[in-house]
Amino acid sequence: MIRVCLVEDQTIVREGLTALLELLPDIEIVGEAADGEEALEVIAEAGPDVVLLDLHLPRRDGLGVLRALAAGGPPPPILILTTFDEDTLVLEALQAGARGYLRKDVSLDELAEAIRRVAAGGTAVQPAVTARIVEGLGRLGDSVPGLPRPDPLTERELEVLRLVAGGFSNREIAGALHLAEGTVKNHVSSVLSKLGVRDRTRAVLKAVELGYLG
Repeated sequence: MIRVCLVEDQTIVREGLTALLELLPDIEIVGEAADGEEALEVIAEAGPDVVLLDLHLPRRDGLGVLRALAAGGPPPPILILTTFDEDTLVLEALQAGARGYLRKDVSLDELAEAIRRVAAGGTAVQPAVTARIVEGLGRLGDSVPGLPRPDPLTERELEVLRLVAGGFSNREIAGALHLAEGTVKNHVSSVLSKLGVRDRTRAVLKAVELGYLG
């Protein structure tokens, strides 16, 4: 069972998402919050596997929640709930440690799949990242200072990168490519190093920018 906390200030949206997600046999809503301060309390108490987090919240906004969670130690995987015109905020959220983002018009099946992927260690950033997101990559500041021009990715690293972009965890990638999980972890580390990024989410964004993912 995947334990989820939902942070959304609009009551009708929050109640609707809760009702829909509770129809699924493998997802359980263990906490709800309507503002950022309440979110920190609920997340600390519930210890969820995944947090669905709105960016626009009273008292403390979504970015503030992300940063507060990160300051207190490794946070649970966080998926941002966003509207169409929030790309700059999404970039800041990814920089602050979010595992991915979902638009609020997402289907229930897409939402559930994203939750499952993130709970398993994957991401919810797909190759079809919007042009505005890619154009904003320079504002992420994710390049490693002093990193020399990276070597080209090997064919195997490209295979791994494509599966990372699909949101697959290391274990799932290992099964798909018939590799040991430790080998996949090494490939992922090499990809991050070559792309000059610190995590899988920004690796996908950087790969889109560089043309590795169509």
